Amino acid sequence: MGILSPWRGRIWRRGDTPASVASVPNLISVVRILLTPVFIVVALTNPDPGLARTLGALLFVVLIATDFVDGQIARGRNLVTDFGTLIDPIADKAITGSAFVVLSILGELPWWVTAVVLLREWGITAYRLVVSSQTVIAADWAGKAKTMAQAIALPLALVPLQSWLGEPGVWICVITMTIAVALTIYSGLEFVVHAVRAR
Repeated sequence: MGILSPWRGRIWRRGDTPASVASVPNLISVVRILLTPVFIVVALTNPDPGLARTLGALLFVVLIATDFVDGQIARGRNLVTDFGTLIDPIADKAITGSAFVVLSILGELPWWVTAVVLLREWGITAYRLVVSSQTVIAADWAGKAKTMAQAIALPLALVPLQSWLGEPGVWICVITMTIAVALTIYSGLEFVVHAVRAR
């Protein structure tokens, strides 16, 4: 382990020296990935379906919220690393993608919708990682709106709103999910346009 080892460096404290791969923001991202299968198991295998979906929704909210937390820590304490830049979007897509898959398994969402969303999310993430050293494509309003819409629609779809609210609960899920999927597709198309122009 030489002095330039990525494992050496700052883990938490602020500074201008290199940050460690094992910094707190990176550890949070790794934990988010490790907890994604737990979310799937909780949402699908609990004997009480209503409780399972509620617990799954709560865990999903925690995993999504920690994305904001690790980003704030990384930027605020100058702990941004190449590994963090790689692992953070993977964690995001693993969590949201798993939620779409869970909803399709539960019969709440058509599989073709989940397939389109996964193709958009993972395709763009892979492209960003490949060209990140050559071209920087900043997140625009559509991408940020898509992320926010998914963060609202997915937990609402996971909890048993229909059992709690009846017909209004169904419409709440339909409207929020339609907005989230529409923004996902639109932001994907817009990203492709921007990427072509940037190249």
